[in-house]
Amino acid sequence: MPIKAVNHHRRTLLKGLGAATLLSPLASLPSFAAAQRRIYVDGLSFLPDDLSDVTASKLDAYICDISAIETIEQADGTQNYKRTYKACMESIKQAAKRVSDHPDILLQGLRGRDIQRARDSQRTAVFFQIQGADCVEEDSEANQWARVDEFHQQGLRVLQLTHHYGNTFAGGALDSDANGGLNKPLTAHGRELIAKLNHANILVDVSHSSAQTALDVAKITKSPIVQSHGAARGIVNHARCSPDEVIRAIGDSGGVFGVFMMSFWLTNNAVPTIDDYIRQLEYVSRVGGVDSVAIANDFPLRGQENLLALGNDNAKGIKEYQEWWYSLRAKGVLGFDAEPRHVVIPELNHIDRMSRIDDALAKARFKATDRDRFMGGNWQRVLNKVLL
Repeated sequence: MPIKAVNHHRRTLLKGLGAATLLSPLASLPSFAAAQRRIYVDGLSFLPDDLSDVTASKLDAYICDISAIETIEQADGTQNYKRTYKACMESIKQAAKRVSDHPDILLQGLRGRDIQRARDSQRTAVFFQIQGADCVEEDSEANQWARVDEFHQQGLRVLQLTHHYGNTFAGGALDSDANGGLNKPLTAHGRELIAKLNHANILVDVSHSSAQTALDVAKITKSPIVQSHGAARGIVNHARCSPDEVIRAIGDSGGVFGVFMMSFWLTNNAVPTIDDYIRQLEYVSRVGGVDSVAIANDFPLRGQENLLALGNDNAKGIKEYQEWWYSLRAKGVLGFDAEPRHVVIPELNHIDRMSRIDDALAKARFKATDRDRFMGGNWQRVLNKVLL
C-alpha cells in the first residue's frame, strides 16, 4: 500500500520548525514531539479492557468494531457469526457509554473532522463499526430503514455488509455450495441498503464480501467505499483475499484498502516478517494507487493475545485455527487447501505496531508524503469525505 503527493507548505513549515528547535527549549517537550508525528489511523480494532492500551498505541483514531455476535452452526457443519439487531444495539450503547465515561482518553468519532479534534486534544477518536449488516436485515424501504437510522443515532459510522458468509444483502468471501461455487453478487435488497447508507453518510465496508459483491457496490455507490481490513489475492491466492479488480475498484471509488495483520493471508513464506507486510502495502499501492493504501489490524490493540501469551510462537498458535481451516478445506473453498503455518508477524503483534510500520516504510525508502498517507492520511481523507 504505497503513497504519493508533495505538500510544499508542510515541507516549508517543517523546515522552519527544524531551525526553531535550535533556539527553543520547548522543542524537547513531549507535546512538541507529538505535534510533529504523522497522523496514525487503524482500520479495525476494538475497545480494550485496559484503556492504557489506547494511549500506548499512539493512534489518533481507529475504526472500532463494537459488534456483538451469536454463533450459528450452518447446515454443512461450519460456523457463522451473526450480528443480530438486539445484540448489536446493546453493544453500541455500552460502547458509547464507555467512551463518554473516559473523555480524557477517547472521543467518539461522528464526523471526519473528529480525527483532528482528537489529535489536538491528545485523545483517540473511535469510529463505531459493525462487521456485518445482519443487524438490519429486517429493514427495507417499507419501514424507511428505521433500524439503520437507529444505529446511526447511536453512533454507527461504518457498516460492513457481511462477515465471511452471505446474507440478504451480499455474497460472502467464504460462501460455497455443493459444487464449491463462490462469488455471489450484491442482491436487490443490498442495492437498496447501499443507497440508504450513502444517504445517511455511513461508510460502506466490503470486507468479507465476495469479489462480485464488492465490484457491484463500487459500481452503484455515490460515496467512497472501503475494505477496512484485508489482503491482496495477487500475493496469497485465497478467497478471503481480494483480487486486483476489487482493489482497483475501491481505489477508483475514492476509498481505501486496509491491509490487516493476519499473516496466513499476507504471505506464503514459512516465517512471516515485517517485509511481507510492506510488500502487501506496495502491491495495493501499485494496483489501487497510492491514495488507496491504509493500515488495519483486526486484532486487539496490543495484538493477538493468545499468540502474545505464547511468545508469538506461530507453530503453537496456529493450532487454534486448524479446525476451522480444515472445515473450509472440506468445502473446497479457495485457498484452504494450503496448510496454515502462522497467525501473526511477531514484530507487528505488538502495541507499538504503527511506529514499527512507519519505520519499516522509511527503511524501504517510501517518501515521507507516502508514509503520511499510508499511516493515516488516506483514512482521514475518506472519513472527512463520507462522515459529514
